[in-house]
Amino acid sequence: MTNDPNWRLPEVPSFLLSSPDFAPGGALPTSARSGIMGAGGDDRSPTLNWEGAPAATRSYAVTLYDPDAPTGSGFWHWAVYNIPASVTSLAGNAGDPDAGLLPPGALTLPNEARLSRYVGAAPPPGHGEHRYFFTVTALDVPSLELDPGSTPAVLGFNFLGHVLARAQLMATTETP
Repeated sequence: MTNDPNWRLPEVPSFLLSSPDFAPGGALPTSARSGIMGAGGDDRSPTLNWEGAPAATRSYAVTLYDPDAPTGSGFWHWAVYNIPASVTSLAGNAGDPDAGLLPPGALTLPNEARLSRYVGAAPPPGHGEHRYFFTVTALDVPSLELDPGSTPAVLGFNFLGHVLARAQLMATTETP
């Protein structure tokens, strides 16, 4: 076992993922922390920009995962799929379905809180620093057909054979 949350996944080429809202490995802004789960934030997904995906990309999936959650299986905060290949960014707050900022055709699955939206970082008080992995996965299919109640883990299982490349950006946060 390793600190890499992808250690069980096949190695694939990488491309670049960035955010103007936080530095790689840096702290998430307060706005990206959870208000729903009582961490003093706004549950506002950060802006994400990516480049360099393979030319054969036909769609993307975006996920946010905390492998450090004290659950035995981590905590999925956000999962969006069927993002068209022509899209190379998601605006800040795209994780709020009421904001209407996701591209047409993109679908959001329920997270661990069973909400079909972005839920921000909320490590338990005193649990130490948690890592939050934003991942954009380039897929070789234009869409995936999933039950709308599927989990982010089911999404990962279903796209596993279609992954062309992966971009990842890690942020941290801690609740004293």
